[in-house]
Amino acid sequence: MAGLAESGSNPDVDLLYDINGLAKDAPHWLDRIVEFVGEYGLLLAMVLLVVWCWWTVRRRPVPAEEAASSVAALVWVPLAAAVAVLVNVPIRGFVERPRPFLDHQGLEVLVSGKTDYSFVSDHATITMAMGVALFVAHRRFGLVGIGLGLVEGFCRVYMGVHYPTDVIGGFALGTAVALLLSPVASMLLTPVLKAVEGTAWLGWAVRARSARGTEKDAVVPGARVEAASAEERDLAA
Repeated sequence: MAGLAESGSNPDVDLLYDINGLAKDAPHWLDRIVEFVGEYGLLLAMVLLVVWCWWTVRRRPVPAEEAASSVAALVWVPLAAAVAVLVNVPIRGFVERPRPFLDHQGLEVLVSGKTDYSFVSDHATITMAMGVALFVAHRRFGLVGIGLGLVEGFCRVYMGVHYPTDVIGGFALGTAVALLLSPVASMLLTPVLKAVEGTAWLGWAVRARSARGTEKDAVVPGARVEAASAEERDLAA
């Protein structure tokens, strides 16, 4: 399996040279930006996006059960990334694909010291798993997360540390883990978050106090109407 994409006539290698060739023609400062963004920046942006989504979700005036399930879906986001990376460990060991710069000359490698196997890309796996899991939890934030994952994949090829198929494989792995295990994660995490929501010291992490106060006005008005109608019937009797 180590011989994947070792020929220059392979479309995978041709696309690698085309994308990585942009790094040769780009200014040095731009390469340094892409290096930081591709190695650390997009992962940090993804974490901040999840935190932003959590901050937004916990402030919605919804019933306790819905609040718990929503936050449980967000807890699954980093867990999906962790599970996907663990699944990738045996895949890398089985395929044993060398980094592209070890088999192909003339690549502009922006990050040195990469000695592990290339297929599949951990960065692409992590960002796409988080993006897809976030999409399950919140469509608008999830679309942004998936977009960040796609940019991450491009950066990894641009940096000369992965083949395009390494990135595509990471996208597929991250998506599969995030989607297939999402129902199980929701089933296991929702009761936990429901219990946390009921505590005095961690309930704020599931539902903001302002959301709890608003819920009484936003969710229960129908019950008030029924109570008023019952009172009127009593008076009429």
